[in-house]
Amino acid sequence: MTRNANIRDEALAVDIRPPAVILCEPQLGENIGTAARAMANFGLVDLRLVNPRDGWPSDKARAAASRADHVIDAVQVFDSLEAAVADLSFVFATTARSREVAKPVRGPDEAAATVVGYGATGLATGYLFGRERWGLNNDEVALADEIVTLPVDPAFASLNIAQAVLVCAYEWRKTATRGALPFALDEDANPPAGKADLLRFFEHLEGALDGAGFLRPVERRPHMVRNIRNIFQKARLTDQEVKTLRGIVAALERRPSRPRKDMPPEDATDEGLLGGEGGEAGEAGEGSA
Repeated sequence: MTRNANIRDEALAVDIRPPAVILCEPQLGENIGTAARAMANFGLVDLRLVNPRDGWPSDKARAAASRADHVIDAVQVFDSLEAAVADLSFVFATTARSREVAKPVRGPDEAAATVVGYGATGLATGYLFGRERWGLNNDEVALADEIVTLPVDPAFASLNIAQAVLVCAYEWRKTATRGALPFALDEDANPPAGKADLLRFFEHLEGALDGAGFLRPVERRPHMVRNIRNIFQKARLTDQEVKTLRGIVAALERRPSRPRKDMPPEDATDEGLLGGEGGEAGEAGEGSA
């Protein structure tokens, strides 16, 4: 399992009861395992199996779950769909085709909003998934409160179980966390470059380009400078990135480097501008103006 060092609190704070995932007569242990993995990706843990064809437990399911063992270990097995949904307050039946059963049909985002609403009050909900070969029958769909279907291409609408579980689980977590991502750029460690530093970089770069004869003809220079500045303005450079860029320009100009602390001044070379740690490159860049 991949673990990030700095997880944002917003992504961890999910205090809404997650839905159960009910697989009706799944045929292959591998499909159960990949569905469990998809659940674990988005924080779902309640996996219920109705009459799995090859029995339970399943070594193939555990292997396919890719270390989502907490989901596999908590699996509940039922003899009937009625028993599997008995303790739930609201159930969505997933299907890729229209049914004779008259029920509201929702997209995965609408379904997630409903499930999150029930879960926020502590009520138990669930998503019902059918068999690999032909899905749910009408009697099974009739046990659900509403239908959820995905906006797939009608000419090729079939998804495997894990894909369908993943889409529903993703929409649930996105709604439950209001789209909070697990990590983001640490702007304290990577502050944006100040305009004064950017302007000094522009002057440095433009001076080097003048020296190389790039900004010609003279009457085109203002337009060329504008375009070059716009390229870097759109990049939203950090403070360290500007320092590194100034070091690069200085190296291309073949200016002598400011020596590193562990290097005698006579040994300093242009390579010192870019070799070693970023902080040293930044110092060289600052000193090159």
